[in-house]
Amino acid sequence: MPGAANRGLRWAGHPGRYIWRFQFNMAEASSASVGSGCEEKGPEGSSPEPGYPDAAISRVKLLDTTVDTFLQKLVAAGSYQRFSDCYKRFYQLQPEMTQRIYDKFITQLQTSIREEISEIKAEGNLEAVLTALDTIVEEGKGRKEPAWRPSGVPEKDLRSTTGPCLLQQRDALRRRVQKQEAENRQLAEAVLAGRRQVEELQLQGQAQWQAWQALHRGQKELVAMLREPE
Repeated sequence: MPGAANRGLRWAGHPGRYIWRFQFNMAEASSASVGSGCEEKGPEGSSPEPGYPDAAISRVKLLDTTVDTFLQKLVAAGSYQRFSDCYKRFYQLQPEMTQRIYDKFITQLQTSIREEISEIKAEGNLEAVLTALDTIVEEGKGRKEPAWRPSGVPEKDLRSTTGPCLLQQRDALRRRVQKQEAENRQLAEAVLAGRRQVEELQLQGQAQWQAWQALHRGQKELVAMLREPE
């Protein structure tokens, strides 16, 4: 379908179904929602200066307005006149049927697009993200210090951005290594103490074995002496 709606419409294949995808411009949606007879003029009738969207208009509402504007432009681009021109012979034979088919097609198309957009919003958690973005913008309005800006040197920007995080990770790893080394030393000392106990038990066992052997030999000698004839 030619026209403004065609610029944002994308048709993507998917196993078992078709998915509508669209690209939207938040600025165009805001101007469309505010510009339809509701423009605010200055004291001298001049248009307001361009800037950020009004704080009263949330980005979630702006997204919904964008979807509605997109669907309106889509329906306008695919008018009944163009539809009937594409199926002229059928229209000449069955004009009422053609009208019903067109109405059903437009209804199903809008329903399908809204369902797909709802799935995208749910999968990407867009409402929470856009609400958080609104909060960040509101909090940043009272900030006087300049925001971070790239210096133009990729290496410097990368160091300034990732450096503090990497240093924190290094310190955390050092603490974990020191803790693990201390635990390893304790385990090593416990293992050495266990080995010493085992050696002591082995020495005690050998001493008892030798004493038993000496006692056994003494008993044998005593029995032999008793058995000698007088």
